[in-house]
Amino acid sequence: MAKIKIKQIGSPIRRPESQRKTLIGLGLNKMHRVSELEDTPEVRGMIGKVHHLVEVVEG
Repeated sequence: MAKIKIKQIGSPIRRPESQRKTLIGLGLNKMHRVSELEDTPEVRGMIGKVHHLVEVVEG
């Protein structure tokens, strides 16, 4: 299955608790960290929930 790289570009400060937990679930909890996960519908849904805090890194 394909991999997807996600980079955190936004701070979880002053965000709802559910968005903070979603970032932790994606393996991100500090700025500019990159996490590589399987490209599944579940991961895509989590990215959609915090799309303003993360970006998909190419390569």
